[in-house]
Amino acid sequence: MWESLQRYNALSSEARKLFRRAVVLLPLLMVSLRVRGYGKTQQWLQNILDRTVIAPMQAADLVLNLEITCRMVRAAQHYTLVRTSCLEQSLLLWYLLRRQGITAALRIGIRKDAEKFEAHAWVEHDGAALNQVQELHRHYTAFDGEVPKAPVELP
Repeated sequence: MWESLQRYNALSSEARKLFRRAVVLLPLLMVSLRVRGYGKTQQWLQNILDRTVIAPMQAADLVLNLEITCRMVRAAQHYTLVRTSCLEQSLLLWYLLRRQGITAALRIGIRKDAEKFEAHAWVEHDGAALNQVQELHRHYTAFDGEVPKAPVELP
């Protein structure tokens, strides 16, 4: 535990803020996706982004901020008490990047392995997958384009 605290204190103030935000939002997203569904959860995040004045990220800071944000989402997933899915983690990463003025696309792909249907979510920036340790997303057929909003549900 002491080592974790030392690593946290060694982070920049911006990285610590991202980590705290991620630790709080990740379980909230998990609950929201299960209770309200993807469409309403994504719309909730989009509404927050729409109300926030976001300046575009400067090119000089872009690579560093991409790396730090991805790292803080992975750390939040590691240190929260609940296990979260790739959709929850990707939705969080997408939101945090967009909140910083970084263009990001949430992608969802599917595959059928034997008789088992599987889905996977990841975030891309300029066509490159960000939250993939390996090329796992390449084994999935992604839906065309970004998944910005869920279809409108009828009453």
